Amino acid sequence: MKKRKFKIYLTPAENSIVIQSLNHLRNTMLRENQDTGCLDELLLKAMCSPVKKM
Repeated sequence: MKKRKFKIYLTPAENSIVIQSLNHLRNTMLRENQDTGCLDELLLKAMCSPVKKM
């Protein structure tokens, strides 16, 4: 089964909120000694993604 891909367009403010939220979740998971592998990849994608100015 082929996975569907989605593209979302965020303003710089929205992108900042996403990054901050993911980082907060990552810190919480680290405190609880949980694996953060998937979250690390998602955080890197959010940080490296181009931001369109609308």
